[in-house]
Amino acid sequence: MKTVSVSGSQRENVGKRDAKMNRRLGKIPCVIYGGEKQVHFTVDEMAFSKLIFTPEVYILKLTINGSTYDAILQDVQYHPVSDKVLHVDFLELRPGKPVIISIPIKIKGVSPGILEGGKLIKKKRKLRVQAMLEFLPDFIELDISKLNIGDAIKIKDLDLENLTLLDSPRDMVIAVQVTRVVVEEEEIEGEEEVTGEGEESPAEEGAQATPAKE
Repeated sequence: MKTVSVSGSQRENVGKRDAKMNRRLGKIPCVIYGGEKQVHFTVDEMAFSKLIFTPEVYILKLTINGSTYDAILQDVQYHPVSDKVLHVDFLELRPGKPVIISIPIKIKGVSPGILEGGKLIKKKRKLRVQAMLEFLPDFIELDISKLNIGDAIKIKDLDLENLTLLDSPRDMVIAVQVTRVVVEEEEIEGEEEVTGEGEESPAEEGAQATPAKE
């Protein structure tokens, strides 16, 4: 998994007033936990753009007042109106301790169902897994080359080495569903088949029912 370095400044005061002041200065209040103690700090708002607004997941090297921590992004709180980042939680990674994290999905292959007019539906964009740090991948690759229309990949269908999947086994990850266009084409084909089974057209019926004029 890729590593990104981030620098922060430890907060001397912790509280709502101090948090608001830091936000006005363009700094995001943060906390890192999971280690020997919690550390409250701030990070420049611009540093979060490549961490939050991306499907990728990173291991972070957090440097706070000379101390470095290995961590992952755990939770982000947003303003309910402006969507600005208000607070960020980080989880410190400890040697020999498994990590719970959501890993993005990457699709490979060409689905026969899509070539026939089906539509690929992504029910999940990330999978929640538990694994040791050294086994965490950048992404989980799913092959759709055998999916026909109506087929799907569920959690129970996946067997990922060194990863324990935490989502429900019944949860659907990817599906190839029939589209309205395909349904309409099938209905038209069915109508043509019925018409071609020797049925008389309305015009022919009318010709037989109308007596010939003398």
